[in-house]
Amino acid sequence: MPGICHDEIILQTHDSLYLEKLNLQTLSDSEQRKIGFPQSKELTLREKIITQGTIDCALHALRYGVALNVAGGTHHAFADRGEGFCLLNDFALAANYLLSRNLSQKILIIDLDVHQGNGTAKIFENEKRVFTFSMHGAHNYPFHKEKSDLDLPLPDGITDEAYLNTLIQHLDKLLDEVNPDFAFYLSGVDILETDKFGKLNVSMRGCQLRDEFVFQSLSTRHIPCAVAMGGGYSPDLRTIVDAHCQTFRAAKDAYDL
Repeated sequence: MPGICHDEIILQTHDSLYLEKLNLQTLSDSEQRKIGFPQSKELTLREKIITQGTIDCALHALRYGVALNVAGGTHHAFADRGEGFCLLNDFALAANYLLSRNLSQKILIIDLDVHQGNGTAKIFENEKRVFTFSMHGAHNYPFHKEKSDLDLPLPDGITDEAYLNTLIQHLDKLLDEVNPDFAFYLSGVDILETDKFGKLNVSMRGCQLRDEFVFQSLSTRHIPCAVAMGGGYSPDLRTIVDAHCQTFRAAKDAYDL
């Protein structure tokens, strides 16, 4: 189990007043409603542990090629506030951790959760060393989208072929143009046709092919990758677990672990 992310690391990404509110449990009712959870010390602790887990995964990936956090993907958290069940932005924190220690010079964030990574996009809007790529449902939360470096909004009901063709058409070209030395991948399984809120129509096989393509594209270029599992709201928990297990297998195979 990871430890607890230290506040000085959190302050590389998040505002001091916001972190103080989390630590002292002084978020307003309005701020709590935007997050979607009532504040608690346990929830703040959980977010700090998740964040440290993603940082640990990034360091592990630098050494071994790939690492996966069974939690994380808290991409709706902004520097000064939380939203959408996200308090701290683990990818942003881990990316800034790598950059601040000269462990990476150019980072690509691949966000394939069904929801746009609005907090991540805003945090890095003026950071040229981080390229944010979000492929998400056009008519899904958040209803006010921020501007990623590359946004690919998808229509409701998109099926495997169109989804995968869109990804294939853009990702390889993006990797060649951005030329990152590190990648973060948010492998949300809320793209599945079974998801209660996703509005897309991607099959389990389509989700597997998505993961395989992402990992193969990265591994053939020798780009280390840290993964967060992201969202998934299918009614049958086994569906979510099976989809996440596919992600682990695809990573293992692509990086020959």
